[in-house]
Amino acid sequence: MKTSLVKVFLLWLLLSTPMLFAQEIGEGLWGGYEGEWEHVSSQLTALAEATPAATFAWRPAEGVRSTSEVYIHLVVANFYMLDLAGQKAPADFNRDMVKKVTSKAEVIEWLKRSLDAVKKAHAAATPADLARKVKASGADTTVGNVYLRMIVHNNEHMGQLVAYARMTGVVPPWSKN
Repeated sequence: MKTSLVKVFLLWLLLSTPMLFAQEIGEGLWGGYEGEWEHVSSQLTALAEATPAATFAWRPAEGVRSTSEVYIHLVVANFYMLDLAGQKAPADFNRDMVKKVTSKAEVIEWLKRSLDAVKKAHAAATPADLARKVKASGADTTVGNVYLRMIVHNNEHMGQLVAYARMTGVVPPWSKN
């Protein structure tokens, strides 16, 4: 009797441990999708605001995106991927804005609009919405995977923008502590 009780307890412990860690991760350090999106959004915004206006035209080499072009690339990509997820872009959005929107104030305004649009759209998405099948770049995927790609893409370019900032003498605000 004692042996089977121990076996039941060990089985329960084995099966419940992953759920305990999953709950901790979702509620703790990174906070799941919303926490990760908030993190990259706040860093992108803080870095853009800390970058001098004159540096928005800077590029590391000929033929490489300038600082403003990287930020606007993210704006265009965020609205493109939101469209894949079934959310329409604002009426004044234009996919050709990469070369046209270059001033610090305009870039930051569009950046914030796109980041907020993703946040609101994801928060309103139901599990059925996230499971819906869509085509992206010619491949079948889900809306949930499109949202995941948005986080990855924004973080990828965050690294690029940190490198740009450091090359132009800007210290990312969160690195000053």
